[in-house]
Amino acid sequence: MRKIFYLMLTIIVLSSCGVKYKSVPYFTDLPPDSTIRQQINNQTVLKIQNGDILALTVSSLNIEASALFNLGNTSSVQGATTPNGNPSLTSNGFLVDQKGDIQLPMIGSLKIEGLSVEDARALIESKLMPFLKEPVVSLRLVNFRVSVLGDVAKPGVYQSNNEKLTVSEVLSLAGDLTITAVRQNILLVREENGQRQFIRLNLQTKDLFNSPYYYLRNNDVIYVQPGNAKYASVDSSYRNVSIVLSALSVIALIISRL
Repeated sequence: MRKIFYLMLTIIVLSSCGVKYKSVPYFTDLPPDSTIRQQINNQTVLKIQNGDILALTVSSLNIEASALFNLGNTSSVQGATTPNGNPSLTSNGFLVDQKGDIQLPMIGSLKIEGLSVEDARALIESKLMPFLKEPVVSLRLVNFRVSVLGDVAKPGVYQSNNEKLTVSEVLSLAGDLTITAVRQNILLVREENGQRQFIRLNLQTKDLFNSPYYYLRNNDVIYVQPGNAKYASVDSSYRNVSIVLSALSVIALIISRL
């Protein structure tokens, strides 16, 4: 009878296994009692892509002419063109169309897809030289956003004003992973150059900080997979099996003592 009891006890222990502590902490390969220094070699420069919205501010000695470019400082700014050829208005910036172009007063269509924000700023400034005296251009991306879904505290779409967001930062914005989330298999979905990439990331290793995907791109999507314990908490059949096994263990205990 004792063998039956121990068998039942083993089954209960195995069936009731939830989240193991070793799967919860981040960056477990970092030594707990020393300081490590690493060179940052994976920081990437943000490239402009289709659908981006750029806030443009122009100043020069030609104040009235410069004002044509500064509609982005108000609630409406220039985007694509209307059927009559005039620039249409969208919110918060100049829209990069599907051809990778923006439409600028006096300049017209200008291709900036694939350029960094700094390179695009310099290009626009050079194009303004024939029209403005000593132009100074300020340019920034205003619709940088990353989506987070899955087993996090606050799934949603998160925006950044500084054009740079890391994996750890956006997960912090989402309220961090829940205790049941799978930390070794974070999925990053990225659309770039007409292709969709599916990248796996591991939050339990310090190698994440050196990953070329640690610094996120505009419109990236992060999916956090829930673990088995999450499913078990809502699965009634799983709970019923646990109850039955508990009852059997009590019976086995009683029998072993007879």
